[in-house]
Amino acid sequence: MANTRITTGMTQRNILADLNRVNERLVRTQQKVASNKEITRPSDDPFNTSRALALRTSLDGTQQYQRNIEDAQGWQETAEQALNTITEAIHRAHELATQGATDTTDANAREAIAHELDQLIESVRQSANTTYRGRYVFSGTTTDVPPYGTTDAYAGSATDIERQIGPGVAITLTLVGSTVLGGGQAAADGKPLHVLRDLADHLRANDGAALRADLGRLETNLDDLLGARALNGARQNRLEAAGSRLDAIEESTVKQLSNTEDADIAKTLIEFNSQQAAYQAALKAGASIVQNSLMDFLR
Repeated sequence: MANTRITTGMTQRNILADLNRVNERLVRTQQKVASNKEITRPSDDPFNTSRALALRTSLDGTQQYQRNIEDAQGWQETAEQALNTITEAIHRAHELATQGATDTTDANAREAIAHELDQLIESVRQSANTTYRGRYVFSGTTTDVPPYGTTDAYAGSATDIERQIGPGVAITLTLVGSTVLGGGQAAADGKPLHVLRDLADHLRANDGAALRADLGRLETNLDDLLGARALNGARQNRLEAAGSRLDAIEESTVKQLSNTEDADIAKTLIEFNSQQAAYQAALKAGASIVQNSLMDFLR
């Protein structure tokens, strides 16, 4: 049986290999302490690396939906403010129509009422051209075009804008101006801009019978406006509920991601101190063995 001779070179190589392994573990633990992350590179834990990537993708999607909801809420609030102003203007127009429809109101008084009504119509048109972040809220998908320019004809799109607020879940964002206010007298649609223009004409024509008929038309317009505001309010409630749900999902996902990626800092510090002590001990032991082998060689 042949004797296996352990040379000084073999001893040194074994010691260096052991020291390198201890040092690698020490460096990885040091990286965990510095980054507070359990995974500093994919090879540390391929399974949890894959899980962390999936969680991050899910979190990015959730946060995008949250941004969509935030934008939609701002849009809805702006629309509600405009609708409130328009409703107040129609209420005032109804008061003026009631005043003008009485038989005791003469032609001069009706002309004065018509002048005030003209200002109300311009106020309604101005509110209809309300913008949110530079986009017209009542223009449908053509948000860069004012719904009412120089005339009462609707210049926007008849298509609603939608926002994604969840996986496969969308909400209609807009109220189309032509549906709310109509297209004026030329459209003959019985909507506010048509009725208000007719009312002004009937006041100037001193036509009491037509003014009394206009009162009923204005009441229908007010009912329609209240319906539009109720729809807008329902959408706001839905957005709020969706936002709360996404907040809960975000919190849960962040927690799962933390459990997957983050290091237990107390445990990691103990490991680091233990490995550092082991590395120092290995250095001393290695130095002692190498020194003894050199002395044996000299003898």
